[in-house]
Amino acid sequence: MPAPPALPLDAEGILALAARSMFHLFSSISQGMFLVDSSGRIVWVNEGYRRFLPALGFSSIDQFQGHMVEDVIPNTQMRRVLETGEPILVDLLTNKAGTFVVSRIPLREEREGGAGDVIGAIGIVLFDQPETTLQPLISKFALLQRDLDDARRELASQRNNPLYQHAPDGQRRSKYTFASFIGSSPAAVEVKRHARRAAQSTSPVLLLGETGTGKELLAHAIHASSARAKGMFVSVNIAAVPDTLLEAEFFGFAPGAFTGADRRGREGKFKLADGGSLFLDEIGDMPLGLQAKLLRALQEGEIEPLGSNKLVPFDARVIAATSRDLPELVRRGLFREDLYYRLNVLPLRVPPLRERRSDIPALVEALGEDMALRSGEAPPELTPDALALLAGQHWRGNIRELRNVLEQVTMRSDSQRIDAVQLERILREAGLEQIELPDLSHANGDEEAALLRPLAQQVAELERKAIAAAMASTGGNKLATSRLLGISRATLYERMTNQER
Repeated sequence: MPAPPALPLDAEGILALAARSMFHLFSSISQGMFLVDSSGRIVWVNEGYRRFLPALGFSSIDQFQGHMVEDVIPNTQMRRVLETGEPILVDLLTNKAGTFVVSRIPLREEREGGAGDVIGAIGIVLFDQPETTLQPLISKFALLQRDLDDARRELASQRNNPLYQHAPDGQRRSKYTFASFIGSSPAAVEVKRHARRAAQSTSPVLLLGETGTGKELLAHAIHASSARAKGMFVSVNIAAVPDTLLEAEFFGFAPGAFTGADRRGREGKFKLADGGSLFLDEIGDMPLGLQAKLLRALQEGEIEPLGSNKLVPFDARVIAATSRDLPELVRRGLFREDLYYRLNVLPLRVPPLRERRSDIPALVEALGEDMALRSGEAPPELTPDALALLAGQHWRGNIRELRNVLEQVTMRSDSQRIDAVQLERILREAGLEQIELPDLSHANGDEEAALLRPLAQQVAELERKAIAAAMASTGGNKLATSRLLGISRATLYERMTNQER
């Protein structure tokens, strides 16, 4: 094999030559260039820079040299380069001489073993007419900026209106999609699967579940995935509207229909939702007298505004929700049986949080991010033992209650990191039900030693106890046990097998 070529004997000379060559190259191809010393005083200017001097108030290079750079070049960032020693390779500079694409590079003294202190800087004008030279890039940047501005305005609109996302045409749009329903537990996956199928139908949907489980979120998602997604999503919380105003709220009223009524009249929610979806929240709280009129509207597809003799057709897909036991209300005569069957075409049971405990870490993360977005502060970080403590709660208020606990512990903590001790104090003060756990704030002696074991051992022990308690509660029925624990049957078998090893 031939011997490798010998290294140049005068490496320092070649390096110096390369540096001079690069300097002359930049000076010749740039639109202008100048040097400043370590104090920021201009010590050299090339011929190309001469054409910018009149606009800066100078008639010659000799006049320009010797001044401090910030005194003669408005908006320059040279001082920052001298102080930090960091280059600004590409930047836009605008002053009375025009708008330029510039580069600023620090100069360092030679020192054995590396670069030395900053002894000056080079200022280079790369382009003096960026609006022409860089037009394609500027156009693309402007388009991206417009998209960003539109997204910010849309986000601001959502924040300002807690119920609706306003589209440019002023219509009410669904605020959530199925991706907004956080969870990968079997219970969460199953309800989303049924909800997606319901979205493809035109029949009424009845969402059943405890308060705070996410029924309204699913109603938004069903509308957003339906053929009516471009139509309006109109919501009425029946429990929040006085009984005397519900009929007018639903069906609207004619001009002068009653004392104090708007002289122009008003369309009701049914007509407002024409072509879209009407969400009737807390349908179980509807007065009996209005139930008959609602039934007729659903059957006939037309409404009669209050104080009017005219029938008004409408085309709205109804999604109803309730946290109450409708069959029990029917038995007690508090809810019409015929209306119940009219609404109960596609019933969807939204599972409580205690049936999907494995979703709690993902929910905590999503809720924490949302809280941080609203407050402008960093999201809370929960330790594994704090998450295990949350998983042991009964959660009567479900996700709404979980959010409340997170907000309380975040507001009352001096740190972003939340441990089980802080969390347990909040839970005890709130009087929430929980699994049997040691009092972490008073742990000592044997209890303290037990808590200092590896976390994996403690979690495994807690898991064994939970599975044993669930098996005892269900009489050994593994399917019922898996549902009670909020895990799949396959996961239950896997955990039980691991425990036997």
